[in-house]
Amino acid sequence: MIIQSLARRNNLLLRSATQAARCMPQPSTHNSQRRCLHNVPVLRDDDILKRNGIDGLFTPDGFDIAWTKYQTAIINELNSQTVGTEFDKIPPQALIIKTARDPNRASIFNHASMAFNNHFFFRGITRDPSAHPISSTLKHALETTFSSLPTLRSEFLATATAMFGPGFVWLVQQRTLDGDVFRILPTYLAGSPFPGAHYRQQSLDMNTQNPDSLTNLSPEEHDRQTNTQNFVGSAGPHARGGGGRLPETSLGGADVIPLLCVNTWEHVWLRDWDVTGKRQFLEAWWDRIDWSVVEASAQMQRMKGRGFLSR
Repeated sequence: MIIQSLARRNNLLLRSATQAARCMPQPSTHNSQRRCLHNVPVLRDDDILKRNGIDGLFTPDGFDIAWTKYQTAIINELNSQTVGTEFDKIPPQALIIKTARDPNRASIFNHASMAFNNHFFFRGITRDPSAHPISSTLKHALETTFSSLPTLRSEFLATATAMFGPGFVWLVQQRTLDGDVFRILPTYLAGSPFPGAHYRQQSLDMNTQNPDSLTNLSPEEHDRQTNTQNFVGSAGPHARGGGGRLPETSLGGADVIPLLCVNTWEHVWLRDWDVTGKRQFLEAWWDRIDWSVVEASAQMQRMKGRGFLSR
């Protein structure tokens, strides 16, 4: 059944990829004809990745499904739903925030969020891990929250492994009343890490949790996963407005910065890692993180001593 489902999905992705050509400007295209704002981003080493995949992580076919076909299908559908509307000139990240609170725009949100999330996942992967090792500055900053990189790795991969359904697991830099810290944030389906979209964050699927599913997490992370928390972008004892003094989150989601994410949707890893290979896929992905991309996204100037500078 899983193989049949994957085959049907691949056929759908192929049809969508073909249809997406309608959004590509042709040399003879008249200026009056519509052009789609949303396009599949060009990855670094894009041609090499399409030809060779990512050694030890994606075969060429696996990369084609997880990036080229899927991203094209998502972008094509996003264009189909937004062309000629107020949303067709809004980039995906802003579109996520704009549509998150509108149930009538749920499909637009889902496609915009998936387009952003999947691109964020792939842009953080390197073909050559030795070329982009973690810097001492970023390593020290991460250790202020997680005590060590092995601890971060263990908790991050345990969180991703424990997700029974599809989604993403993020490393984010979050503003708190005590300064900035790093957090591990799971988002199910097309959930977004941005606080302006917290209504659709979908950070915990309690229907899939049991006493054994989070046993590899530290006590602090286990407590965060199983009890009511200050959601990303909120402040105070239990929620925004519950005693905290941070201002409301801006529409740009400035108080949460996504740094890194892994995609746990089955179509990403099933082709190359088989039905029982999710954990092996996650471990292989961790070894191919481009830490220079992570550091470029972080607000390093807000770090000082053991922690971070408050704004």
